[in-house]
Amino acid sequence: MKAVQLTAFGTEHLVISDIPMPSLKANEVLVNIKAVSLNYLDWIVLNGTFNKKLVFPYIPASDGAGVVAAVGADVTRWKPGDRVVMQYVQNWTKGKVDPDSNAVRVGWQTPGVLSEYTAVPEHGLVKVPVNLGFEEAATLPIAAVTAWYGLIEQAGLRPGQTVLTQGTGGVSLFALQIAKAAGAKVIATTSSDEKAVRLKALGADAVVNYRLHREWHEQVRALNGGEGVDITMDVAGAATIGQSLLSVKENGFVGTAGFIAGPELLLDIHQHRINLNFIRIQGLAVGSAESFAALNRAIEVNDIHPVIDSVFTMEQTGEAYLRLESGQHTGKIVITLP
Repeated sequence: MKAVQLTAFGTEHLVISDIPMPSLKANEVLVNIKAVSLNYLDWIVLNGTFNKKLVFPYIPASDGAGVVAAVGADVTRWKPGDRVVMQYVQNWTKGKVDPDSNAVRVGWQTPGVLSEYTAVPEHGLVKVPVNLGFEEAATLPIAAVTAWYGLIEQAGLRPGQTVLTQGTGGVSLFALQIAKAAGAKVIATTSSDEKAVRLKALGADAVVNYRLHREWHEQVRALNGGEGVDITMDVAGAATIGQSLLSVKENGFVGTAGFIAGPELLLDIHQHRINLNFIRIQGLAVGSAESFAALNRAIEVNDIHPVIDSVFTMEQTGEAYLRLESGQHTGKIVITLP
């Protein structure tokens, strides 16, 4: 079978190789991968800033969707022909995460999914929503589940509340779509008027250009009647966390869902009113398979379709990573497999 392999750090070291088919254990499912989507995590793995001890050759990427090709002798949940999507934290089937359920992540402790076939434990897959194709479904495992778990299961989003989203990356756009489906008001931040138009077309009630308004939390509060929002999903980390905290009202929820501008969170308890406003800061790193299935039901009921920026072929994998690095994308970057 064909697989994309990384032989050293850097896009120039991405190659397509012929490798043996995975051997199938009794509790495993063989999945014919049809589409893969990229996350910021995939970029920092590829360039060596995430794990300098990565073992080469390495099959990259964590998000994938495809068709069940075969099942092991003990598998009862799936059959050949089923459309499935990867559960990123493989053993986190339901409830709260613990050391055992948090121990295996696709592309960390297992090979990635940029290959024609991959073998997965039967509990490590979720059914593809009936209204989505493979390219759309491949965008869900990290970004969409993170947005759903943060907004619905951790923040307890209710109709009529206000959500602040940041930028046009995967988590933020899924948060916008989920929040609107739940009956919330959405204020979004972005870096350009062009992206502001796109955000409004996707349902944002108001948009703040953070390049024009450096103290953008003031604009956010002004757009919400002078008070803070109920919930925000902070995706940039070091560059935005302070203003995220200043954007929320008393008892507000700040989910830290990314660190594209750096992982250091330099906070002042008094300046950022963390204690005085009883603000909750919650770390987020996707969710359980049970949470994923609930998200997929909401996707079907509300006919939500992921925002896809661009689609590349397997042979164009390097170009797909460079598109991700550019930061110019709106939505998810997808790679299709033969």
